[in-house]
Amino acid sequence: MMSSVYLQGIVIGLAIAAPVGPIGLLCIRRTLREGRLMGIATGMGAATADGVYGIITATGLAISGLLISHGDIMRLGGGLLILYLGISTFWRGLQAQSHDPATAPGVHAPLKAYGTTFLLTISNPATIIAFIGMISGLSKGAESGPHAAYWLVLGVFCGSALWWFFLVGLTSLIRSLVSDNFMRLVDFVSGAILALWGLRLIWQSGSLWL
Repeated sequence: MMSSVYLQGIVIGLAIAAPVGPIGLLCIRRTLREGRLMGIATGMGAATADGVYGIITATGLAISGLLISHGDIMRLGGGLLILYLGISTFWRGLQAQSHDPATAPGVHAPLKAYGTTFLLTISNPATIIAFIGMISGLSKGAESGPHAAYWLVLGVFCGSALWWFFLVGLTSLIRSLVSDNFMRLVDFVSGAILALWGLRLIWQSGSLWL
């Protein structure tokens, strides 16, 4: 029984993580620019946030309702963070920087990547809506045994992490083939997309000002 609950969690984790959005774009860009370790740190930040939402939806429907009622505030926070990351990424593309695949990130860089991605995912309305839509299924799975909720949440985390490891591994295969000019183009495009995405979220939170 617990194995089926765990597998259900893995499927849910994969379904939540797999759609390419701002987090996936950020993970690909960081892997290309700064290496596999930064990509993994980015993915693990997202997987941790998915696990947190798994705990909330599997064990606390009241908390889930609270998240919905504060959706505009979370959308504004996520939008501002995505806008900042987009502008900083676009600005980096304007600077002439060499792209060296052998360069290792700084000591604290992976921790910073993990933290920013965790905050970005935890405040991402798409993540909130996706988990809220799975509340009934998560709740039934969590009630199927005394420790089912823990197995379900572990499955959600592992499913999400599995996707990020796959994406980072796939991106790493072409990192050594990426030129400086192509990397600057990646910074331009990804920065612009992230900035526009952030502005869209900020606009959608406009009810805060009404």
